[in-house]
Amino acid sequence: MSQSATTAMRAVPHSTPQERAALGKEARRRSPRSSHALYQPPQDRPDPLAILEAQSAARLPELVPIRYGRMMESPFRFYRGAAAIMASDLAGGPDSGITAQLCGDAHLLNFRLLASPERRLMFDINDFDETLPGPWEWDVKRLSASLVIAGRANGFDDAERARVVNSTVRSYRESMQAFAGMGNLDVWYAKIDSDRLEALTAGQLGKGGRKKLAGAMAKARTHDALQVFDKLTEVDDGRPRIAPDPPLLVPIADLMPDVERTVLERQFRRLVERYGLTMASDRRALLEDYRLVDVARKVVGVGSVGTRCWILLLLGRDGRDPLFLQAKEADTSVLAAHVGASRYRNQGERVVCGQRLMQAASDIFLGWERVDGIDGKQRDFYIRQLRDWKGIAMPETMSPRQLETFGEVCGSTLARAHARSGDRIAIAAYLGRSDAFDRAVATFAEAYADQNERDHQSLVDAVGAGRLHAQGHPTT
Repeated sequence: MSQSATTAMRAVPHSTPQERAALGKEARRRSPRSSHALYQPPQDRPDPLAILEAQSAARLPELVPIRYGRMMESPFRFYRGAAAIMASDLAGGPDSGITAQLCGDAHLLNFRLLASPERRLMFDINDFDETLPGPWEWDVKRLSASLVIAGRANGFDDAERARVVNSTVRSYRESMQAFAGMGNLDVWYAKIDSDRLEALTAGQLGKGGRKKLAGAMAKARTHDALQVFDKLTEVDDGRPRIAPDPPLLVPIADLMPDVERTVLERQFRRLVERYGLTMASDRRALLEDYRLVDVARKVVGVGSVGTRCWILLLLGRDGRDPLFLQAKEADTSVLAAHVGASRYRNQGERVVCGQRLMQAASDIFLGWERVDGIDGKQRDFYIRQLRDWKGIAMPETMSPRQLETFGEVCGSTLARAHARSGDRIAIAAYLGRSDAFDRAVATFAEAYADQNERDHQSLVDAVGAGRLHAQGHPTT
């Protein structure tokens, strides 16, 4: 799929609603809704392991075996690290020709509870490392396939998994229809806060499910700066320091010699000062009231393992007024090879701008910076709070009905994110009122889950044969 193909169906600025709806209906002729059911890997499908190896070549070599070890654990863990593989596969499939800002990695665990700047608990998309404009249906398909993979891990049968995906995509479709009828400001202000989340799920979850949701929200509120501070620090010579937990968490004092460490500490102080310029002035003033006291390298997630990720401990009023920031390396999106390069030269800015566009409310410390590494290479980073009221789903504990309800909330959330940047009227017209697209994506998701299982087994076999090395595997 070429970049010109994805831009061909964009509405002319300030088109009428009727013209935008006609655009969506015309897209059906070019790419029927039923065509999205198809997933047939071509004979020349790129080697999925070669895609992973190409990513690993730019990462910290000592951490790459951790990534492979995590991806080996299960098909779902593999899927979390395989966004680049799926992007390549989606690029060869049908294309509606209507674009929106994509998350790029919209699997179910990237939908979670978050804090708004007003200290309200929200439900929203969390991870934007791969964000770029592209065909809106790619996010829908990645979310749907993740639900099938999770359902298989839970032992759900074919009918149960189909209901989960059909309900998720129906929720996306019906939410997009609702957004198509709203004014621009109403769409922009739309959100799912804790009250709305409870209302959405009240009639669908049993007593046990509602109790589980209430517990998850209460737990998320405890994940604040002080909780992270107590968990990740220790007192050294009367001063708080980040406690080592190698290789997953390594303070710079343990990572490199004194001379290099001094240079790196100076670079991080500059990073904090300079990245503040990408924030609003009031938030920059708040940041300036903190001082940097320690830095550590942290291994995060599955797909991100091996990228450079640092946590920064800052203190404000006193030793019990902490702020933890995460500075995460931002590389070129895995979507770029298929939809075109970002218009932002700084990949950190790409991530931040995509996040601000898709989220209903973003972290007040969100920003970006370009850093000259001690190896002489320039790298882009985006910065945010390490943890702020975050609550993550646990699909392995969900019943079929609970996963279905969760999928419905994810579908509605994704539709709201796409409606902020894409032509919501054209997308709604393309989807229509029938369940044709819902059923097609459910079929695709099952087929792609099969492909994911084959790719996961290829990784297991490659590690067993010694082609790749995975931490924790008996051959390593």
